[in-house]
Amino acid sequence: MEQSRRRLAVAALTLAVLGALVAGGIALARPEREQETVKGHLFPIPSTDERVTVEVLNAAGRQGLARTVTRVLRQQGLDVVFLGNAGTTVDSTRIVARRGDAAAAQRVRDALGHGRVVVETDTLRRVDVSVIVGPDYRPELPLHP
Repeated sequence: MEQSRRRLAVAALTLAVLGALVAGGIALARPEREQETVKGHLFPIPSTDERVTVEVLNAAGRQGLARTVTRVLRQQGLDVVFLGNAGTTVDSTRIVARRGDAAAAQRVRDALGHGRVVVETDTLRRVDVSVIVGPDYRPELPLHP
């Protein structure tokens, strides 16, 4: 009986200490103002004021193209939150403004260096811009970053 009480007390104390450490770590990990770049980080981190969320869909029929475009956009400081296949093929690359903000789509187009900007409002999508990559896109990247 005495031993089980001791174990229970030790477990409760351990949980309390862990809870305090986690709560303190969360408070310290979130600075009040986000920095534009973090020293030593591979890609620039966008501030919340300039943040454009992007999805990249491969509609070219060439494997790995969405990942390549994602790398290009992230190197330019854009926040790619999803990448995958479009399910169909298209003849040319389109940059679609999903929230009606053509300036955000133009920023993505400038970072990519290719594509046609189109405004197609879609409130069900959780991104600002969709990039539908066509077979006309030819990336100019080194083999490895």
